[in-house]
Order: sequence, then structure tokens, then C-alpha cells
Amino acid sequence: MKRRFPAAAIAAAALTLVATSCSLEPATGDGDAVTVVIGYQSKTINTVTAGTLLRAQGYLEQRLQAVTEQTGTKYSVEWQDYDTGAPITAQMVAEKIDIGSMGDYPMLINGSRTQANPRAKTQIVSVTGYNPKGALNMVVVPPNSPATTLADLAGRKVSASVGSAGHGTLVQALDRAGIDPGTGVEVLNQQPQVGSSALESGQVAALSQFVAWPGLLVFQDKAKLLYDGAELNTPTLHGVVVRDVYADEHPEVLDAFLRAQLDATQFIRTQPLEASRIVADASGLPQEVVYLYNGPGGTSFDTTLKPGLIDALKNDVPYLKSIGDFADLDVGGFVNDAPLRSAFEADGQNYDTALASTANPAAVTGTDPVCAAPADDPALAGEVWIDGAAATQPAANPTCLLRAVKQARAGGRTVRSAYVPDAELGTRWFADKSVWVRDGDTFLPFTTGAAADRYLRTHPTGAVITYDRAVEEVRQ
Repeated sequence: MKRRFPAAAIAAAALTLVATSCSLEPATGDGDAVTVVIGYQSKTINTVTAGTLLRAQGYLEQRLQAVTEQTGTKYSVEWQDYDTGAPITAQMVAEKIDIGSMGDYPMLINGSRTQANPRAKTQIVSVTGYNPKGALNMVVVPPNSPATTLADLAGRKVSASVGSAGHGTLVQALDRAGIDPGTGVEVLNQQPQVGSSALESGQVAALSQFVAWPGLLVFQDKAKLLYDGAELNTPTLHGVVVRDVYADEHPEVLDAFLRAQLDATQFIRTQPLEASRIVADASGLPQEVVYLYNGPGGTSFDTTLKPGLIDALKNDVPYLKSIGDFADLDVGGFVNDAPLRSAFEADGQNYDTALASTANPAAVTGTDPVCAAPADDPALAGEVWIDGAAATQPAANPTCLLRAVKQARAGGRTVRSAYVPDAELGTRWFADKSVWVRDGDTFLPFTTGAAADRYLRTHPTGAVITYDRAVEEVRQ
């Protein structure tokens, strides 16, 4: 990579937004109350268990109230909502935020930026959620774009938030495609909303962002998916960082936060549809988009700091150094699982058992009522959400899902949304936004045209068809 983004570019990204802060409960007015300031991203729905959902359910306040009842110490929680991790880091450097949640690249930048100041220095203490292949970050293009692969973006303008997880995926993907990330495309450093507007107005050829922006734009028919981050086959994650000094001074607050995160994690696993409604109400995102990522088979909501995820962070460092001034960081020393282990133990859970598990804790389950078959294969099982239904309907495989949609339409019912795993990469995606291939009586969904083309090159009997045609042609 020949060109590096100047340090000022990443620094500017960290200062673009001004926080809007508020407390979930009225201020106590007690000067002796211990205050904890939390930076989160309401629309980055992979962090909801340490942000949007956690806040909406009041889990942290409940945990701190229990501490108050035991010790008499009062606590005040202040929530600050941002669009990306960069401004959270800027506030942590300024010692104004105590606990923050953000993506993998921003967490590493956070560790790099804060380590020079002992009072600002941070540590990673938990994961909010992850995808083992990298599907949380994607590149989208306008619906009428002729681009079919990343190579088609050479020499074009691409919007990304420099230093974000979405930018990291773009850099690695371009590198693998043989395109110099520094000179092969022109990256415009933009916040997600600005980049979305730039994409819609034609000012940029593509946008590379983190959840939930790619899914939102595709859902709104403002974009189509060009590149699925799962093609990198590299874990992407979001997590929680805390200032070391604050953790040392108020370990009971960090413990309450981590135990509250466990509460939120359990809730999203057991009541995903209700959790998606709560997050949608709090974030302003469509519930269908929230459920794409927060529903079964989507994000792996697992708090443990798995070795594979830590290795992925270590492997990200060379790419971070290529896009800006990144101070050397001991990633192993930056990660501290001791507080989380204590939280697990206090809640009667086994940390090592959870640490060893690599399966998505929330998979599609149940019996497919249309095909009368169990929906228990994560590589095939999907869901159909009938408008007005209290629960989603499991589908054993993509062909059964099409049958369910056909049956619903024939009965005059409206399908609010349907979700299906990509046949090649396993990424959970909207069924009606997928690229469908019919191969005999088998119907296969793909997140991108490029993925469908890869299948067709080795399966000449297949053919691409539209979603509606697939629904029409599937046999009942």
C-alpha cells in the first residue's frame, strides 16, 4: 500500500460529531453520587447489549440500585449517543467517557490513542457481538449501478468512516482484490448518514459501512449489495472498552455494567423479536432491519473474549498502520477478561464453557409448518415474518421458505419480511433482496451477484431468477 491516510484524517473523524447526552433517570442532585458516563451507538445494532437495549431495559440502573442497597453509595448514569466509535474515543482521551462500545478497528484505535495518558488508558473487557466470517461490514452501490465486483470501483469515489470497522473491511477487501486501498480508489471520510446521502445523490460510487447501514439502505431500496464482508472469512466484532483508572476506582460499577450486559444478552437470545422492537423504537431503525442482524442466525451475541477474536484484532493492526498514524499496541495486554469472568461467576455462569463455544447462541429453531421438517441446520434455516403474527415462522431451507411465502400470498396474508442464509457464505440476508438461482427443483439465495456467479461457474444447470419468480415457480 503506497499511500497512508494522514493522522489528521483519523483525528478529524474522531471529532466530527457532538454528543447528545442524557440520563435514563432524573439526576439525583447528590454531589456524593458516583457518575458513570457511557458512550454508545444507538444505530450500531451489533452493540445493543452494551448500548441501546441495555439502556432501554434499565438493566444497568437496576444492577447499580442493588449496589446502592448494599453499600448506601448512590450512582448516576449518563448516556451519550454517537454514530461511530471515533468520537467516543475522543471523549475517552479527554477523560469524559468512562465506558464505551465500538467495533474492532475503533477499539484498536482507542487503545492506541489512549495509552499515552495513564488516566485515559483503556482496556477491552467484553465483546458485544461478532460474526465469525466478517459479515457485519459490507459495501453497497446504487440500485442501478453497473458494478458487479470490487474491481469495478477502481478509480471511483467510495464513502467510508475512516478508522471504522466498515473502512477496515474495505481496506482488506481491496487489498485482496489487487487494488491499492490508498491509490486505487478515492475514500471520502464521511459519517454514515452523510455517506448514505452521497450514495443516493450519486456523489460516490459505493459506500462501505458497518451494521446496520448496509441492510438499512438495501431494505429501503436505496442500494444493492456489492460485497459481503464474509468473503474475507475473518472475524469482525464489537466490544466494550473501559478506562483503566475508572475500573480501578469503581470496580463495582464495571461489575454492574458487565452483569447488566449479561442480562441484555440473555434477553436478546430468548426474546429476539421483542428485543428488535425495543431497539427499533429506541434507534429509529425499521424493526425488519434490526431483526435481520439481531434475530436468530444473525449476530453472535456472546460476551466472551474468545482467542480467535483476539487473534483477529492482532491481524487488523497492519491494516490500521496502513491507513494512518497508529501507535504500537500490545493487543494481548489491551484485553482483560478478569472483570467479565467475575461477572459470570457472580451470576452463576461458567465463563470457560461459554468461551469454548463457537456456535451462534441464537439459531433458528422449531418445526417448519409448510415442509413439516425441523428447521435446525444453521446453513439452511430461515424465517418468514407474517404481518400481524406474534412470532416468526421457521423455514427448514430456502426452498421451503419460498413455499411459505407462496402459501402466505395465496391466503391473502402479507409477508412483512423473510430472512434466509446465503448459500455460499451463510450470511443472514433479506430473502427478497437476495440473488436467487434455480437449479432444477432447488432454489439457492446469494447475498451478491458475484456469489451467484461463482456458483453458476461450477453448476451450469442453474440460472438466476427474480425472487418473485422463484416464489411463483416453487412447487408446493
